[in-house]
Amino acid sequence: MKPVRIAGPGERLSVLCIGAHSDDIEIGAGATILGWIDRGIRLDVHWAVLGAAGRRAAEARASANEFLANAARAVVDLAEFRDGFFPHQACDIKIWFEELRGRTSPDLILCHWREDAHQDHREVSHLAWNTFRDHTILEYEVPKWDGDLGRPNVYIPATRALMRRKEQLLYEYFGSQRSKDWFDRETFMGLGRLRGIECRAPDGFAEAFHARKLMIG
Repeated sequence: MKPVRIAGPGERLSVLCIGAHSDDIEIGAGATILGWIDRGIRLDVHWAVLGAAGRRAAEARASANEFLANAARAVVDLAEFRDGFFPHQACDIKIWFEELRGRTSPDLILCHWREDAHQDHREVSHLAWNTFRDHTILEYEVPKWDGDLGRPNVYIPATRALMRRKEQLLYEYFGSQRSKDWFDRETFMGLGRLRGIECRAPDGFAEAFHARKLMIG
């Protein structure tokens, strides 16, 4: 598959990354972000996590700082909405999204897939589209026990080294999640390998996204 170029070495790319929980962005797009930085793209990142309180806030900030260590610019924006209750906090979260829109104007947004089985993830996706109506949005995937993986239509290749780096950082920084049966190295590498097969990635690995609407200029 021949790639469409987003940005090249030395060029600036402004990205808003939105996650419901403290590890979501890293799981869904961690290798992509690391890869853009490694390729020399001047990445300007606004990293927003809605459900980061207590220990999870510390994990979110430490992980974001590591993933974005070599970005041209990075802003980490944490909120403390209650995990599992996002649909019931929709009014307050909507206000938070409106305020977020006033703080950033990205070239690209990475957020949750609208068909994700987790209610918090779906609410974030819905409000991202409701708030950022004129932006390009790519929806990432988060594996879980629900078996909700879909058929993505956008692939961003990653090297094996990048995928290893991603899973190592996830395991290092998110100790609160290690007890979950799906949160392990094999899950992250396995999904990356599957998506790499689907797009014939040069090094065999990729992260996949859903694009509802794209305008290519």
